[in-house]
Amino acid sequence: MSTSTAAPPGPPTTTAPQASASAQPTCNLGRYRAPDTGQEREILCVQRPDGSALVVDYEFGNLSDGRLIAHLSPDEPAENAQIVSDLYLADDERRGRCRAVRPEDFQTTRRVTPSPSSGHGPRIVSRLQDAAGHIYCISEVQTPDHAPELRWTRSHHPCREDSFDALTLRDVVGGLEAYEPARTLTREAIARCGEDISTRRLREEAQRLADSAIVLNRGLREAVQRELRFGLVTMGDIAARCGRLRREPPGGRTGDSSWLARRIGVMPEGGQEKPCPWVHIDVLALIARNGLGICPREVEL
Repeated sequence: MSTSTAAPPGPPTTTAPQASASAQPTCNLGRYRAPDTGQEREILCVQRPDGSALVVDYEFGNLSDGRLIAHLSPDEPAENAQIVSDLYLADDERRGRCRAVRPEDFQTTRRVTPSPSSGHGPRIVSRLQDAAGHIYCISEVQTPDHAPELRWTRSHHPCREDSFDALTLRDVVGGLEAYEPARTLTREAIARCGEDISTRRLREEAQRLADSAIVLNRGLREAVQRELRFGLVTMGDIAARCGRLRREPPGGRTGDSSWLARRIGVMPEGGQEKPCPWVHIDVLALIARNGLGICPREVEL
């Protein structure tokens, strides 16, 4: 699940983007009145054709000025939409600051069939496309000394490959919040490349990802949200079990829910625009064991 709670709202849209007839609001998750404008707004769950869902903050009654709260993957429990909505409605400070919904948000995340070499630009070996339409490729690119090497790249613009940036395998995994299929595609691309193309950098990136103590936090976030759904604990309760406390006047102490929100990727770190998709494995284990009372392996992806 990806969340978007830090970017300022974009320009209002007149209607909800309609990528397909099957991408339609299915249920109302909540309602509030914007304190600055007095406008009544509603939180809707919108199903996408690939089985995933969007949680969107719309102007009440007309599906305009949509603001993306979260994108839930197809394998997430249906109740996660309500949990996300409840967290959003409870966050008075950041509520309403999500980016505007875009038409490409309703496009299906998919693996794109590799394209043949064209003789112009990099030869595409493997590609993925995210929900926003940006294309992630394993491509043959030129190094400063003009020697070709295999790299992951990401397009600057949705559904276009005319310009791109090279990035690491970790960047790809973090952007998609999933290890697969990027990890498998990397192994396959390395295995089928000839000796005329350097794969050293890609091999090193794959090894660093495998050895890293910094792991994706999506599984941990989903586990926390399931606990919140039962209504028996709060974010503050879970943080307190982990020994993370903050002072509350007069002289009291309570669990630091902001610390937990940042660790599970629903609130950005200070100075950052987006929540971080990563957490140290020791912190994951602390929250899993002490905060949730479960084995850390249950929340590892």
